[in-house]
Amino acid sequence: MRDHSADAGGDADVLDAKRALREKVWSALEEAGAARFPGAKGRIPNFTGAEAAAERLRGTDAWRSARAVKANPDSPQWPVRQRALEDGLVVYMAVPRLAEENPFFVLDPDSLEVSPRKASSIKGATAAGRPVPVDDLQPVDLVVTGSVAVDRDGRRLGKGGGFADLEFAVASAAGLIGEQTVVLTTVHPTQIVDVGEIPIADHDVPLDLVVTPDEVIACDRTHPRPEGIAWEDLTEDKIAAIPLLARLAADR
Repeated sequence: MRDHSADAGGDADVLDAKRALREKVWSALEEAGAARFPGAKGRIPNFTGAEAAAERLRGTDAWRSARAVKANPDSPQWPVRQRALEDGLVVYMAVPRLAEENPFFVLDPDSLEVSPRKASSIKGATAAGRPVPVDDLQPVDLVVTGSVAVDRDGRRLGKGGGFADLEFAVASAAGLIGEQTVVLTTVHPTQIVDVGEIPIADHDVPLDLVVTPDEVIACDRTHPRPEGIAWEDLTEDKIAAIPLLARLAADR
């Protein structure tokens, strides 16, 4: 499987510790029979119970009061994106790997010509969504992110590419995300690790809510939210691979 952290910058010891923990959690998911096709390793793992976790999220106050959400494009959060559209929320869905100059699709439930289920898939969003520049984004109430591992204090570990943190940084700089915006993830219980087990870097975004098929965990922000793009943690290869970052870097 591709090592998504191969072009990550930052402290080498922290990167190694994160890599080892990912392998541990991916293996635990597969051993528990909780990983869906095509398996856990090398990705934000799709898990059994993803739909139940989305339904549990649907019952929270944060969800009921929301009008717009920024969501990751990964498979385990597909049920969340679907329910957002069903409930009338505008969804800003990140383009996979932020690979386009306009790095988000906007999915407006009032103008969809296909079902919320179809529109909220990666393929469906590409067809039904409208690519928008960052400057055209509107503030959101929820940020939905994918995770490999989390703890009950809100620390999160992704698959290593750093895209969730970059999406957050770019959206924050554009005014899409504010201090009151709730950051959340849905996971299988096997993905919850002991507090202190997840290494933290300054650019890592903490979670406010962790939702499993069985419970909603409210997290304290023991780790502050990052401010802006952590350019010092980005390699030249990473910047060059993301058109928006390349443009912003040229303007610095």
